[in-house]
Amino acid sequence: MGFDVNAKVLAMNKVVGIAMLTFLACGQVQIVMSESVQAQSVQDRKTEVDKLVELGKQQNENGQYQDALKSYQSALNLYRLIKNQKGEVTALIGLGDVYESLQQFQKALEFFQQALDISKQIGDRLGEAKSLNGYGSAYASHGNSQKTQKAIEFFQQSLAISKQIGDRLGEVKALNGLGFVYGNLGQFQKGIDYYQQSATLAKLIGERKYEADALFRIGLIFYLAKDYRKLIDYSQASLEIYQQINNRKGQAISLFILGEAYNSLGYYQKALDYNQQSLTISKQIGNGYYEASSLRSMVGIYRNLGQYQKMIDFFQQSLVIYKKMGNRYGEGATLGDIGAAYNVLKQPQKAIEYYQQSIVIAKQMKALHTEGAALNGLGSSYKDLGDYQKALAYYQQGLNIFTQNNLLGDDYEIGDLLNNIGVVNNLLGQNQTAIVYYQQSLALFKQISSRKGEADTLNNLGKLFAKLQQPELAILFYKQSVNLRESIRKDIRGLSKEEQKSYLSTVEETYRNLADLLLKQDRILEAQQVLDLLKVQELGDYLRTVRGNSQTSQGIDLQRPEQNIIALATELTNLQQKDRENKLSETEQQRLAQLVQTERDQNKQFNSFLNSPEIKKLITELRRVEDQQNLNLTSYRKLQKDVLIQIPNAVLLYPLILDDRIELIIINAKTPPLRRTVKIKREQLNQEIVDFLKGLRDAGSEDVKEPAQTLYKLLIQPFESELQELKIDTIIYAPDGQLRYIPLSALHDGKQWLVERYRVNNITAESLTSFAPKPLAKPHIFAGAFGGKAGVKSYAGFTGLPATLTEVQKIASLFPNTTTFTEAAFSKQITETKANSHTILHLATHGKLSVGTPEDSFILFGNGDKATIREIQDWSLSNVDLVILSACQSGIGSKLGTGVEILGLGYQMQAAGARVAIASLWLVNDVGTQALMTAFYSELQKGDVTVTEALRRAQISLIKSPQFNHPNYWSAFFAIGNGL
Repeated sequence: MGFDVNAKVLAMNKVVGIAMLTFLACGQVQIVMSESVQAQSVQDRKTEVDKLVELGKQQNENGQYQDALKSYQSALNLYRLIKNQKGEVTALIGLGDVYESLQQFQKALEFFQQALDISKQIGDRLGEAKSLNGYGSAYASHGNSQKTQKAIEFFQQSLAISKQIGDRLGEVKALNGLGFVYGNLGQFQKGIDYYQQSATLAKLIGERKYEADALFRIGLIFYLAKDYRKLIDYSQASLEIYQQINNRKGQAISLFILGEAYNSLGYYQKALDYNQQSLTISKQIGNGYYEASSLRSMVGIYRNLGQYQKMIDFFQQSLVIYKKMGNRYGEGATLGDIGAAYNVLKQPQKAIEYYQQSIVIAKQMKALHTEGAALNGLGSSYKDLGDYQKALAYYQQGLNIFTQNNLLGDDYEIGDLLNNIGVVNNLLGQNQTAIVYYQQSLALFKQISSRKGEADTLNNLGKLFAKLQQPELAILFYKQSVNLRESIRKDIRGLSKEEQKSYLSTVEETYRNLADLLLKQDRILEAQQVLDLLKVQELGDYLRTVRGNSQTSQGIDLQRPEQNIIALATELTNLQQKDRENKLSETEQQRLAQLVQTERDQNKQFNSFLNSPEIKKLITELRRVEDQQNLNLTSYRKLQKDVLIQIPNAVLLYPLILDDRIELIIINAKTPPLRRTVKIKREQLNQEIVDFLKGLRDAGSEDVKEPAQTLYKLLIQPFESELQELKIDTIIYAPDGQLRYIPLSALHDGKQWLVERYRVNNITAESLTSFAPKPLAKPHIFAGAFGGKAGVKSYAGFTGLPATLTEVQKIASLFPNTTTFTEAAFSKQITETKANSHTILHLATHGKLSVGTPEDSFILFGNGDKATIREIQDWSLSNVDLVILSACQSGIGSKLGTGVEILGLGYQMQAAGARVAIASLWLVNDVGTQALMTAFYSELQKGDVTVTEALRRAQISLIKSPQFNHPNYWSAFFAIGNGL
């Protein structure tokens, strides 16, 4: 085999050359050169040094800053050795870039100055432009407004030189720098304009990386402007280019900022996904800075989710990386983050140690954000230790740093500080001062779309107004907080159950405080709705399999007066903004004056607003109690004479709920009215109802019988002997207040369900006008269904109910005189037109009863039409014996904020002329409903039963079935009106 001696010598020369470079890179000053190296031409040695410069560039980009410094310093020494001044300039600029990355701006400026001086001395215009660009970048990153203005001058000079010498890439870089400066100055549009010019030019000359850089930085401007949606758009655009050109560093930073955006918006699952991708790439390319940044970002997400131990683990990992890199800025920030972790772990003394270390480094590095955040943390530590004055002092110092230095991008920290100052003032009993700070915090969080910050502040306002004995306002603020947290919770469903549960545990107090207040106000259904939201197990995609709307996605219903209060608050905010911009019309000026009265100070405006006559009127409306739909006892004599005498085995049961007891009255045809008193506080009764409802609404619950027996003992057992003696088989039930939310048929005597002993018929005041027994006419059925076949979109947030199609088909097979209307053919117009030509109106679709707001309650039709309760009242149903609303929640009664009892769509159907209605009390499984309806119509077909008896038999058939024997399936439906 031949052997090329010259090739071997050349290879050896290269090995020796690399060895020499490595020797220099290890910090040796003395230059030792072999004869073979000395024999190399200057050009050969320059080529080797150029490779060292390229290595330094890659190391800097990958966050290997100490290695990069060694490479550039070695290159600088070698350039000087071979007397290559242009190379010197390149190495000096590289060293400046690395020190800028390390946030050591003064050192960076020293190297850029050396590079600039040499460039001017040798007439190197390209080097001069690059040095000026580096100078501008260091000044821009320094954060000082005076130096920022200088940065503009340097970038402009760099841009001018680049244009003169035809360096298009230099132009791109200078334009990028100008965009960065103006963005930091808050002149966002000007910054975007420069970035757009940079992106356009970069695309024109084929520099895709710099095009992506410019798009990415436009996104950062939107981050500063807190427009997270546009930030996401531009970050996605830059990510796509980075992926196309396989720029892994660009991919890592784009993924990182996408994670930041979604975290700020409260979409924690997406944030974790993006940060994990960024972390993976950062590790693969060996970029310690990005790796540590991703770890820190993920910690913030886990903090919001309540995964505190993970926080400590990730922080320690990032701290090790920053120390290894010599990145003091990152080290200081991470020490502060560890302090925050110990704060949430309720270890304030340990937190203080870390915060103090963070502040020392922050002051050394002039890192104002880190210092301000650590002061905020110190305030929280001393608050937890009970030293409120010290806490206030630290909070105020932190707030001053952020506000006095005009630091951009720190609005969340400012909002958090304002909120924290409010909390401490509340603890000190300075309630009005606390409200002022909460209001400022809330406005800021709304402005930057921070769902978490807004929810936290609303929760604190709820606590404060509860303490001030203003439950209506407390409930209003708590509701808004819960709804925001539910929107966050909905977006983390893809996370592990442990992570979902951890998040819920961090906000559970808000839910329970709201439920407690609602129970004390007798707003049972709303309280139950809140407690339902605390369930960790998801109900699945029940917009298809369960009838009704998704409570967890819509949160807690706001009553009409509550909606009006929020609307007025929004109107006040909008008018104040227009007033600041001098855009108010004369009418708007009058309205603003009306809302804020004579107060012009912004803080006083909020307090004045809460105490304004308009708001007080709405609160009074929330407190007012009216009994328009309650039966009164004088009506019972008529009932006894005209009705009960015709149904001798029936009894009317009327419970009256008072603060410390229930008064029970029964009327029958054979004896004078009987009365019993059951001692129980209203709050305790409310809790028993809530416990019962929890068991009823969860088909997997095995403990429903216990509360069912408790309520049996309260409502039925006091008359048990009389009911047996009188041989009663029918209970005509006039529930009072919150008892309307539970089915009497599902009470349990310890041996059997109440429905197995008695038929139950609910009545209202409307029922008394037409309660005479009357046989059902021959069934002639109108059956409508919204099944949601393929291609049918959802309406008003509701999707179709597939089993309803089978439901109406089975009805049609049992009763020949059935007309079916499904999907788009099932419209409001056809229903109104055809309804009174039938004896039974069967509506297998969604029905919504808006809590306390009858104007917003409706039935949904297959073509998307809606019929509100007000419209239903105008329907003509005088020929209709029975209306069945087989959709979920269509019969839920609720106590309006004004105290008016709404008995649901069933009542409205009866008021429109229908003899009796069957409706449901809660979300019912689609297939379970079909089973009950099939059994009901099978009984009805026999022709010898009343509506109430047919319903009872159907319910008993389900009790005996292995699949649907839980009361969740059979007890939700009840008859209201004259079903006897």
